[in-house]
Amino acid sequence: MVIIDEKMATAHRPLPQPPPPYQLHQRRTDGTDAVPPPPFAAYSRPAPKLSALPLHLLLHILYHTFPQRPKFESGTVRRTLYGLAMEARHVSRSFYIACMHILRSSYLPAYSELVKYPYTSDPFPLAATPPTDASSLTSSPVLPSLQRETAVLDLFIALKVREDVWVDDSELHLERDESFRDLFDLLQPRARMEDLVRAYGERSSLVYSRLARVDGHHTSHKGMLDFATLAASFSPRRVGIVVMVQGRKRTVVDTERARDELLEAAAQRLVVDLGDWLHT
Repeated sequence: MVIIDEKMATAHRPLPQPPPPYQLHQRRTDGTDAVPPPPFAAYSRPAPKLSALPLHLLLHILYHTFPQRPKFESGTVRRTLYGLAMEARHVSRSFYIACMHILRSSYLPAYSELVKYPYTSDPFPLAATPPTDASSLTSSPVLPSLQRETAVLDLFIALKVREDVWVDDSELHLERDESFRDLFDLLQPRARMEDLVRAYGERSSLVYSRLARVDGHHTSHKGMLDFATLAASFSPRRVGIVVMVQGRKRTVVDTERARDELLEAAAQRLVVDLGDWLHT
């Protein structure tokens, strides 16, 4: 009696026949030659770019450039913020949006603490976010902002990141208060006044902005002033509205204000006077 192992029986089985060779020309049923398609279609895939990533992924990557233990690496955190402000945000538009998101959220508390009473602040409200469609993403190198105080916040960030790094580099460096004095004595309240005039002017149908959102329907701007042509003249005792008329700046309305008066109250009076000026 012979015991045949199953594996041995399988090993002696004949191998299957190989597939027929690849032929460039095959015969159709009607006798003509048929050329088969190439094995791979010609397709040139563009090289991947970091700036082409979706914004949420790019933001996630930038957050990972910070040290994982900030309490032990506070100096490294400030240097990373300095790199975002001075270098990374200038790479492309998507890098600018992601870097400014991190910088503004990081320095907004310090900015708000320096706003002087009785001035108020609102650098980037949700209602003032301009539309970001495909055409606007390539029309200009910098994301436009409807709120003019946002530019003041960005100036503060540019100054603050330098001061923080210089303080880390040398114990002898003293932060210069005069660097921020002009920002919060003049630029911040003036920009805030202009934003308030735009907000109250839009409610009264006196002012419109091309960066404002439009809800699908066409809105007539006849008899209204373009916000891009408006500016505010500001001093501790007097404020006014300056309009570009025939290529020249002209103060059309102004009003007195007390030092402790809120900007909102002065802006409301200016809008009322502006309406009287437009309808005369």
